[in-house]
Amino acid sequence: MDLSDEIRIEAPRDVVYAGLNDPDILRASIPGCEELEQVTPTELHARVVLKIGPVKAKFNGTVNLDPTDPPHAFSLSGDGKGGAAGFAKGGADVTLEEDGDATVLRYTAKVEMGGKIAQLGSRLVKGTAKKLSGKFFTSFAEAVTQQSAA
Repeated sequence: MDLSDEIRIEAPRDVVYAGLNDPDILRASIPGCEELEQVTPTELHARVVLKIGPVKAKFNGTVNLDPTDPPHAFSLSGDGKGGAAGFAKGGADVTLEEDGDATVLRYTAKVEMGGKIAQLGSRLVKGTAKKLSGKFFTSFAEAVTQQSAA
């Protein structure tokens, strides 16, 4: 499954980039995130509870950051296991473009799933993924905007 979108964040690019690398901001922004721990500067361990249709599962996983072009862009990849519910793995490429005093964040993501979640049907799964990514970016934009104003 492929996802892509963009969001305008009322904060300078360096503040948005720093937010994307801040475990506290990410923990507060990720829907269902129970735990997010930074293991190294580029590796995070996470525990997230998600409900997709009738399937609710707790996923434990790892996210690896690849900050190849800070603060213009970076990539991330990760995988999570949800027991009987299945697994998810994927990655995203993120670009940050200055737009006056704001930043336009664009992302493209690829996700693969298996197990019970994959059996739910692509429309339900893609709809839920879009809703969750929308919640994440709305929460993230609010957190970064508040941090920038402070």
